[in-house]
Amino acid sequence: MIGNLSRDVVGRGPPRVGGGPYYAARALRLLGRRAALAVRCSRDDRAAFLPPLIALGLPVAWRATAETSTFSFRYEGERRLMSVEAVGEPWTPEDVRGWARDALGRADWVHAAPLLRSDFPAATLAELARGRRISFDGQGLVRRPEVGPLQLDAEFDPDVLRYVSILKLAEEEAQVLVGDLDEASLTGLGVAEVVVTLGSRGSVVLAGGRLEHVTARPVKGRVDPTGAGDAFAAAYLAGRAGGQSPVASARRATALVGGLLGGRAR
Repeated sequence: MIGNLSRDVVGRGPPRVGGGPYYAARALRLLGRRAALAVRCSRDDRAAFLPPLIALGLPVAWRATAETSTFSFRYEGERRLMSVEAVGEPWTPEDVRGWARDALGRADWVHAAPLLRSDFPAATLAELARGRRISFDGQGLVRRPEVGPLQLDAEFDPDVLRYVSILKLAEEEAQVLVGDLDEASLTGLGVAEVVVTLGSRGSVVLAGGRLEHVTARPVKGRVDPTGAGDAFAAAYLAGRAGGQSPVASARRATALVGGLLGGRAR
């Protein structure tokens, strides 16, 4: 897993560690899967953010950035209302050729977990994809890297998708990119394997030219779904790396996320 950590402020709560690598690591620990993490945040946040990550038992490589990506958000049901408070630095090809390569070792499956569109430019993904299959979070296509209320649009660099083997999208992100979630629209993205999470309605998986729906069991009570998409992506990739089919991997990921959310129900 590779990506920036974030400083998340949910409602009126205190700042807490967030970002794809953190929530993905929690899922991988539950699955008992080996993984390595390459992460970044500011030096000021290191003391608070790294210990919870390291406590999950996976090897972590860290480097400092001038700014930690920071978000404030609240939920209305499953709808997330988010603002960007600070924008972190992009990952560079030099990062991938240097310290991050050492951190990732010989992994041939890597999930890139961008927080904003600027996190992983095409040149960086090209370097990351050398000898690896890349799973990519669709946040890195649609989220504009600007301070203020989070803005989504489809003005991404199409070269980014040249290096992506698996594209994971939330429903809102998919609608921004292609509109209807049908087979033709998702195929038009040019990625062989696309997974769209639908919240309590499960997910849809496009693979082998076929679109299939995976249902989810309802979670009773109110839940905080923060990080659910990252957990899903990690569990899905673990399934695929372990030889499971796309649909079987989505079923397993859906069940894991349901279990996590069930534990947060209130």
